[in-house]
Amino acid sequence: MSLKGVELQIAIPKTFEAGKIADQAQQQVSAQQAHANEALKKEVERKQKIVNTSEGMDEISEDEDAGGEYLKGIYKKKKKKRDQQEKQAKHPFKGNFVDFSG
Repeated sequence: MSLKGVELQIAIPKTFEAGKIADQAQQQVSAQQAHANEALKKEVERKQKIVNTSEGMDEISEDEDAGGEYLKGIYKKKKKKRDQQEKQAKHPFKGNFVDFSG
């Protein structure tokens, strides 16, 4: 297929435009990857800082220890009350008998 002079006047500029568009698309993809990489680095750094700041909280003073014993007592009472409610909820024979006769 041969191109005439008039056709070349239109075809050549369009080739340059297509090349520019392809180059821009490639640069945009690489910029998006770089942005995603930076966001990932920031997220990892943030998670590392959160872990480091929370490690200092494991020290317990005597006041907090006494409060912990108080909370244990409350939890035991709640568990005991819940167990009693479960025992009261079970009926000795309701729901256990199935009548298969028509």
